[in-house]
Amino acid sequence: MHAAYTLVIVLLALVLSPWFIYQAVRYRKYVGSLGQRMGVLPVSFNLDADESIWIHAVSVGEALTARALIPDLRERYPDLKIFLSTTTMTGQQIARERLSDVDAVFFFPFDLPPFVSRTLRLVRPKLFIMMETEIWPNLLRACRKAGVKTMMVNGRISSRSYPRYRLARPFFRRVLTDVDRFCMQSEGSAARIIDIGANPALVSVTGSLKFDSLESPAAASGRGAGRVLRFFRVPDSRPVLLAASTTKGEEAAVLAAFSAVRRTHPTTLLIIAPRKPERFGEVEGLARAEGLRVTRRSDLVVDSEPQADVVILDTIGELAHLFHVATAVFVGGSLVDHGGHNILEPAVHGKAIVFGPHMQNFAEIAATFLRQDAAVQVATAGGLSESWVRLIGNPAECARLGAAARAILESNRGAKPKTLAAIAELLPQAGPRLVKHRE
Repeated sequence: MHAAYTLVIVLLALVLSPWFIYQAVRYRKYVGSLGQRMGVLPVSFNLDADESIWIHAVSVGEALTARALIPDLRERYPDLKIFLSTTTMTGQQIARERLSDVDAVFFFPFDLPPFVSRTLRLVRPKLFIMMETEIWPNLLRACRKAGVKTMMVNGRISSRSYPRYRLARPFFRRVLTDVDRFCMQSEGSAARIIDIGANPALVSVTGSLKFDSLESPAAASGRGAGRVLRFFRVPDSRPVLLAASTTKGEEAAVLAAFSAVRRTHPTTLLIIAPRKPERFGEVEGLARAEGLRVTRRSDLVVDSEPQADVVILDTIGELAHLFHVATAVFVGGSLVDHGGHNILEPAVHGKAIVFGPHMQNFAEIAATFLRQDAAVQVATAGGLSESWVRLIGNPAECARLGAAARAILESNRGAKPKTLAAIAELLPQAGPRLVKHRE
C-alpha cells in the first residue's frame, strides 16, 4: 500500500507542477524552500549530529500551539535539541519570529522515501511529534524502521474530514500502526481515530493545547503588541471591527456588514486580515470598489490614528495583537464552507466574537462557546450585518460576551500536563546529569 501511495504522490506532483511553477513565479512561493523540502538542510543545521525532538506543525496555528510544550521539553530533555518543521511559508515565518526556544526551524520534507530518509539522518530525532492531524505514511514508516518514537499531539479528526478518512480506512489502519501514541483533543476525535484504525490502548483524551498555548491577557497585550499598536492609535470613542482570517467569498459580506454599521456609527474602522497573503490586493480592490477609503497596514504612519475607513492587514504575525483594539470580531473561514478558524485568540482579549455556520475544524470549541453564550453564530451574510450593528450599539453586550469568552478559556487550560505525561511515557527523562551548555 505504501508503494501505491508513493506512486500517487509522484503522479500528483507531475500533474500539479504547472500550478506550483505559477505560484513560484507569481507569488515567490516555494522558491527558497525546495531544497529543505527535498531533505537538504544547511550544514550548520545539526553540525554535531545531536539527537533531538522533532515537532511538526503545518502552519501558524499549529506552530503557536506547539509553544505550550517547548519550554517544558527544553527543561526536561536538556541533552536533546528541539527542531520544528512547518509546511507553509507563513507558519515558517511565525515559528522563526515567535518560537525562540527551538534550536532550528525548517520546512517539512516531501513525503517521499529519499527525502524523508535524508531528513531523518540530519535531524536524528528520538521522538517525532505531529501537531493535530498530520499523517504522513512514508515518514511514519521510516521513523518506525529507525526506532524513532512517534505521537500525535492535540489530535483532531473533524466531522468534515472523517468521511474521507473512512473511505481509506484499510490504508490508514496500516499507517496508524506506525504511531506510538495519540493525544486527542476530544472524545469525538478519539472515537473517530479509533474507528479509522488506531489502537484504542494508545489513544487518550488530553484536551486542547490551544487553550494552554495562549498567553495571559496581560502578556498578549504586552510583549510585541506595543510596536504594532503604535500604528493604531484609535480613540476609545471610535468603534473598531476586525474581520480575521477571511477567505475568498467572505469579504463582500464583511464590507456589507461594515456599511450597515456605518449608517449609525460613521466613524467606525474596519480591519480586514485575509487568510492568504496573495489575496491582499484583491481584498483591497473590493473595498475600494465600495467607495471606501482604504489603506494597508504597511502604509500606516506610526503613532497616528489610521486615516481610512478600512485597513488591510498585509503583515504577518500581527493579527493576534490587533484583537486588543477591536470592539467586535468576525472569525473568517466560517461564512463559506472552509471549516472555520481559531476563536481563542480574540477570547484572550475578552472580545465579542461572531462566526458563521461552518466551524467543523473547531466544532467542539465553537459548541462550548455557544452553549455558554460566549459567542454569536450567524447563518448568513445578513446575519453578520445584524450582529455587528447590534453589538456596536450595545457596549454592555460586547463586554458580557467578551468576559464569558475569556472565562471559558481560563477554565479549559490543563491539556499541557496530560500531554507531557504522555510524552514522558514514550521518552523517559534521563537521570541527573550535567546540563549541556548551548552556544
